[in-house]
Amino acid sequence: MIYLAKRVIRQTINDKRSVMMILVAPLLILTLVYFLLGDSDYVPTVGIDKNTMPDALVTALEEQDLNVLSITNNDAQHAKNYLKNNHDVDAILTISQSSGMNITMYETSPKGAKAAREIQTALAALNPSAKLNMSYVYGTQGQSTFDSLGYVFLALFSFFLVFIISGMALVRERSGGTLERLLMTPIKRWEVILGYTLGYGVFAVIQAILIVLYSIYVLQLSSVGNIGWVLLTMVLLAVTAVSFGATISIFASSELQVVQMIPFTIIPQVFFSGLIPLDLMPYHLGNLAYIMPIYYGAAAIKGVMVYGDSFFQIWPYIIGLIAYALLLYLINTQALKKFRKL
Repeated sequence: MIYLAKRVIRQTINDKRSVMMILVAPLLILTLVYFLLGDSDYVPTVGIDKNTMPDALVTALEEQDLNVLSITNNDAQHAKNYLKNNHDVDAILTISQSSGMNITMYETSPKGAKAAREIQTALAALNPSAKLNMSYVYGTQGQSTFDSLGYVFLALFSFFLVFIISGMALVRERSGGTLERLLMTPIKRWEVILGYTLGYGVFAVIQAILIVLYSIYVLQLSSVGNIGWVLLTMVLLAVTAVSFGATISIFASSELQVVQMIPFTIIPQVFFSGLIPLDLMPYHLGNLAYIMPIYYGAAAIKGVMVYGDSFFQIWPYIIGLIAYALLLYLINTQALKKFRKL
């Protein structure tokens, strides 16, 4: 028993990837969580019509951790339209004789929630019994977490599962000698990569369609826009995941090593998929999202399902996914050189 334990310890120490996954990966992920989920220095912006607000309330709002923006009475009366055109404003506070104090926010998000908390603090200092009515341009108060973040899970599940299947399968092909024998034939490297991508891409497409239809028609996930664009995005995201899995598999010698890559390649992308607004991330860490494929897929799906966007609004994210897939395809083609033994 002691001998077996010593052998396992020696094997693990000699495997640098295992040591990295056990010792380095948790520290890396915890550090990332600390930066992304820690206290944010973001200061929300609240629009008010100062001509209709009591001076004491305006003063109380300015004393809070808020940027108080003066807007016209017409903008305040059409708060939802104003927020659609001014994304830098997080909330609009209005007073109505019929409904009282009203906060209008763009969507249910940490930015809007922070703005609402600061407004409530200001109101409590003047009138502890004051009540606020909240409304949103997109979404409703009290909606489930699944409805507000469902688009993120669609992107994550599609990408992660396809990545695992394609990455491990390609490693198995290489470890069994199939890939090396294939490369000894006149077949070109780009044809090999394209063949694998198309083969696994078929199952990726089926999975993407199944996930979208099940989520919308069975789980009743709300979608404002055309689900056809959601399907297109999911398919492109799944194909990108196949290429991503192929890239990882080329640099891994076993299925275990593919799994060991997950903490460094997949988990960080989760934090940049839309769970946390990019402008809430300190030290400009939100810019890292632009090098992560899940961000493009989740952003496009959110645009369609939450905002009702058409292709003309989501096309930059579609182009981003296509460019990412093409880049990975070129990397995979070049990386296959080391396996061609002629």
